[in-house]
Amino acid sequence: MKKITTFTFALALFLGMLTLTLKEIRNWQLTENTSLGQTLPPDSPHQIQPILQDGLPEKQSLESTRHTAITRGIADVSPAVVGISVTQFRISQSPIMSDPFWRFMMPGTPRWFQEKVPSIGSGFIYDPQGYIITNAHVVEKAVDITVTLADGTQHVAELIGIDEKTDLALIKISDPGIYHAAILGNSDEILMGEWVIALGNPFGLFSESRMPIATAGIVSSLHMDFGFQQSGRVYQDMIQTDASINSGNSGGPLVNSDGQVIGINTFIFSGGNNSGSIGIGFALPINRAMAIIDELRDTGFVDRNYSTGISYLINSKRTAQLLNLGSTVGVLVNGVKDGSPAARAGIEVGDLIVGIDGKGIQTDDDIFSYFIGQNLKSGDQLTFNILRQGSQKNIPIILGETTGSEAN
Repeated sequence: MKKITTFTFALALFLGMLTLTLKEIRNWQLTENTSLGQTLPPDSPHQIQPILQDGLPEKQSLESTRHTAITRGIADVSPAVVGISVTQFRISQSPIMSDPFWRFMMPGTPRWFQEKVPSIGSGFIYDPQGYIITNAHVVEKAVDITVTLADGTQHVAELIGIDEKTDLALIKISDPGIYHAAILGNSDEILMGEWVIALGNPFGLFSESRMPIATAGIVSSLHMDFGFQQSGRVYQDMIQTDASINSGNSGGPLVNSDGQVIGINTFIFSGGNNSGSIGIGFALPINRAMAIIDELRDTGFVDRNYSTGISYLINSKRTAQLLNLGSTVGVLVNGVKDGSPAARAGIEVGDLIVGIDGKGIQTDDDIFSYFIGQNLKSGDQLTFNILRQGSQKNIPIILGETTGSEAN
């Protein structure tokens, strides 16, 4: 009897374990089939319902994610970028005649001579007729100008106009045709920190790759004023970027992520004797540039033959006492030419000029520095801040020529 009981217990235990094992195997198969994407019958108690995740973006392929705003901007503008090669006249000093001994041995021998030297730069087509914007220092004193397009073809170009003060020049491809032109943006809408791309011909690499060289960075700063330079140029309202700009990039476009030209790469800070980029480059805003380019295209030059028609003297303490001016600030207007911009604006003898466009004026040197440090041309408007008999007035003056019988 004891053996039968033991046998019965063992059999029951075996059957129980077998049942549990079969159930576990079946659950495992269901899970495996579901993970492999197999569909269970709708009436199955083990049917796994899909979890819907609204709002998740559709999964993109690797190829599609490689195309970014940067790559699209480069693709849009690259066909309009050109490499510029010029031959320039340059005055150089003779290495022999710089030595006092040879100057003594060969008196009368010229110490300086004129030579032709090659130079490179960049530019971009902004008009389908082949008009190209670049920097003045790229093409000034050029004997001949050759541009290389993105397709590798080379064309002779002619100089339309140049403005050394703003470092801008306009050239045109001599061969008639319709050329790919870049889209110009609005530099007044530049965002601090937005992505930008510098395109051009650094170190002449354009001719090697048959395509413009691109570097990317951000807008590091805006409205950078450097004033009057020893070269005679005036750099105002510049865009600072850390996109690498190197020798040969001058004149090339600075492009935003919409594929629009917002600036013209102009100069860099290189740091010591290093001639390469250290991440501090500057571009002229396209809005300011186009005001000059349009005038160059119309007339070939920028009219800077303007005057105010004002003569003035320093307002010293003695002058203020003698004339009962009531103030020692500013400079005193002691003459206004008939028919001059100042006369037309209503400036009067005895007025005290205390500022121009809000910039304080104390001496005649301040006025001179203001005018030489600005990119001013005929037709520009300035606001003179005046003290007249103790009352402050802001009088707008439009720069231009003095007209009438008193003009000289």
